[in-house]
Amino acid sequence: MKHPFRVAAIVTTFFPESHAGVLVTKFLRGFPTDEGLIPPRTQLASLYIDQIHERDVGLQLAQQFDVPVYESIRAALTLGGPELAVDGVLLIGEHGDYPVSELGQEMLPRRYFFEQICGVIAEAGRPIPVFNDKFLAYRWEDARWMYETARRLEIPLWAGSAMPLAWRSPNWEHPLDEPVDEALAVGHHMLERYGFHALEVLQSNVERRRGGETGVRSVQCLSGPAVWQASGKRWSRRLADRAVEALASGPGKLVPEQVENPHVLLVEYCDGLNGAALMLGDNGYVNGFAYAQRSGESTTGLGYYTDSGPSLALFSYLGLNVEDFLLTGGAPTPLERTYLTTGVLEAAMISHGNGGESVSTPHLEITYSPSPTSSRRPSGEHPGGASLDPWPMPEPGATPAAPSLPVCRDGTVHGS
Repeated sequence: MKHPFRVAAIVTTFFPESHAGVLVTKFLRGFPTDEGLIPPRTQLASLYIDQIHERDVGLQLAQQFDVPVYESIRAALTLGGPELAVDGVLLIGEHGDYPVSELGQEMLPRRYFFEQICGVIAEAGRPIPVFNDKFLAYRWEDARWMYETARRLEIPLWAGSAMPLAWRSPNWEHPLDEPVDEALAVGHHMLERYGFHALEVLQSNVERRRGGETGVRSVQCLSGPAVWQASGKRWSRRLADRAVEALASGPGKLVPEQVENPHVLLVEYCDGLNGAALMLGDNGYVNGFAYAQRSGESTTGLGYYTDSGPSLALFSYLGLNVEDFLLTGGAPTPLERTYLTTGVLEAAMISHGNGGESVSTPHLEITYSPSPTSSRRPSGEHPGGASLDPWPMPEPGATPAAPSLPVCRDGTVHGS
């Protein structure tokens, strides 16, 4: 009898609002969507948690759903045996108590995790798909190693942000192979962690322009008053107003005096397109993401709706795309999108650390064509139905009924 498709989840930490909490949980409970609760087609077969958070719920969920928790990545992929025993991997290296680089980058161990995953796969000689949550790595050399190693070992690898899969108002995407003359995304909050999402919003739209993606020639990050001084010269105030106007709960228009700690990430593409990601501070002036573009005299703006209730159903749509990928080995969008945004983000952090100097990026002359078909995403402009249903979670910090130490499938405690 054929076994179910078995997935190993390799995560940094697991508390309710963490990416493990909002994504892995759906592989256990199902995916709440506007169309209803969609049951998982895979089996979460194992879990590795690098750091047990003070508000951990991962161990409790593992006990509730009879998922073995292992003390090593290798054991999670082999299910405690001698060889690879799962069919796909969720690599969620987001959140946790890790150092910060001198450039302000969170030194999350995504490459370290992926390296161990690759070791087990290489030993088995059986490539299995791996999804890496968010950008590939905080450092370009690590990202390049991951990208090239996956190709060499023929490992299907996909990565990215949930933002391109959010509700859009209006529900619009740029037509394939039509021109874009100027583009801008709006974001908020932390420069690196949320700047990535803004870059993915930007890239998921501009990659559809005529000729496809040509790569990035240079990146610059301006901060504070320099952001507003560059308005009208390096980025379009008209597009910024159009994007802010599209936010469902935004201020309606851009008022620079009300923004604390702004940044703008300026992206010069190899084909001459100028793009920007305008990060409007961390004081709550805006709490969402938006996009605007100009094609000739026509401008288009759309807001991305992320407030999807207690179930955080935005991650349901990401999860369904991930599940499709794991089951088929075919990525819904090109990995090169996130490979490129990974490099743009690192260049922006280097520019920010060097006082806003422009960074030349010959290594980012990455060309690719967008997917001809759309990813799974909501068809409405706002969430509804099961997307807004209550989402039961264990009480953080409660003692599991089973032993709180990692346990094998047979109930024995690792390390005992």
